[in-house]
Amino acid sequence: MTSEPVSPFDWERMFIHDFPWTYLGEVAFRTVIMFAVILAALTVSGKREVRQLSIYELVLLIGLGSAAGDPMFYHDVPLSSAIVVFIVMMGCYKLATYISDRNETVHDVIEGKPVYVIENGCILTPNFSQEDLGLDELFSDLRVGGIEHLGQIRIAILEPNGQLSIFNYKENEIIAGLPILPKALERHTEHISEPGTYACCVCGYVQRFRNVTNNACCERCSHSKWVEAIK
Repeated sequence: MTSEPVSPFDWERMFIHDFPWTYLGEVAFRTVIMFAVILAALTVSGKREVRQLSIYELVLLIGLGSAAGDPMFYHDVPLSSAIVVFIVMMGCYKLATYISDRNETVHDVIEGKPVYVIENGCILTPNFSQEDLGLDELFSDLRVGGIEHLGQIRIAILEPNGQLSIFNYKENEIIAGLPILPKALERHTEHISEPGTYACCVCGYVQRFRNVTNNACCERCSHSKWVEAIK
């Protein structure tokens, strides 16, 4: 059985198609549910997924992008459904941001809090392990910021939007630290072949070794990979 040809500018088909007008109530309900689902998914996914945009803005873009696209391409997707989605999504967005701005607990759960990840040249491993940020990505962000070794950093904070705020020591205050350039990191070792100052590859803790030693554990994090510290 062949389908009937589509009649251009059929206003009833464009706005409601074959659905009853009460179907728009179901569309509104579905939109609220999907708003909550997207919001929950992005909250769980962590800060890496929401860089620069707030989590609410990202939810809005995903939801509105999907709602706008379908009625553009498919003749059987009524415009009225898309309009309801836009209205409900904007309402949910305004309500969620209103609640978040006035409730610190909700704000912290959804958008997160700034987290100190480096302090005095050392990675704060308890804080760092709670975030979905790997060492490679941390070092990459630091290199983009012009950092050569951790001894240059007084404080680094992972912001709720996923960006890294870096506060450097003054030039005359820089301390010895873990080099983060790729070639330097490749020279890590578990065998201290000669006395010197070495930095732990995991937490950046700097330790002075006066004797040759094997499998020396970091006093701070108990790992045993070292790179010669630089200043």
